[in-house]
Amino acid sequence: MVAGAKEISRPVAEMLSPGDAMFESTGAVWKNVEVFEFPIFPGVRIKTVESPSLVALRGDRQIEVGKDSLFSFDRNDQMQLIQGSIEFRLPVTTELSFRVGELTVTSKPVQSPQNPLPVSPKGEATTGSISVHSNGAVTIKSYQGSLSVSNQQRVVLAALSSKDTVTLPSVTVKGPSKVMVAQADQKTSDNDDEGKRFLGIPWWIWEVGLAGGVMATIITLGITSGGGHGGGVPVCP
Repeated sequence: MVAGAKEISRPVAEMLSPGDAMFESTGAVWKNVEVFEFPIFPGVRIKTVESPSLVALRGDRQIEVGKDSLFSFDRNDQMQLIQGSIEFRLPVTTELSFRVGELTVTSKPVQSPQNPLPVSPKGEATTGSISVHSNGAVTIKSYQGSLSVSNQQRVVLAALSSKDTVTLPSVTVKGPSKVMVAQADQKTSDNDDEGKRFLGIPWWIWEVGLAGGVMATIITLGITSGGGHGGGVPVCP
């Protein structure tokens, strides 16, 4: 239990910030990062403002976070990018994955018969970048080495080799909607709507009349045809 408590309180990374970055404190309160070397703990959201920041992890893993970016670390081997952009350098002896919406970008080669990924030469670091656009799309670039992009079902969506680039639309990044919207026409059947009448006129005619201004015409025709020579309004029995 003591070892577990120490692991929880241990920072997963260290950020070198020029002084205009912020972090989310208890109670969703944003505070300024007032030290140049700032420890990053799991689950703490951090955003840069006018200047980029450098994030260093164990194993000589380095990430440059662009300005106006928002990110956090789920654990020491997974970073979550919410907005903005990053550039990263990962030695071949280490692993680090990046979550962007429903996507996961990893430097660990994922081999498949359809998309075989070449293995980086020994000693060659994997470098690349991830950018979240304002419309929700995401661009992933591999400067050197291999990257794999998969969804939450672990289906490989893209396999990148050195100097490859892929842009995925926002609908893929967000994933399928989990909210079911009830449709108004599911409340009653078509036969039920056709059987409804008011003053002898089918209900759907009243609805069309209300929407298109035809209602006044229907009422006028009813008064003219049913009023007789006396011009009175017919009384329904």
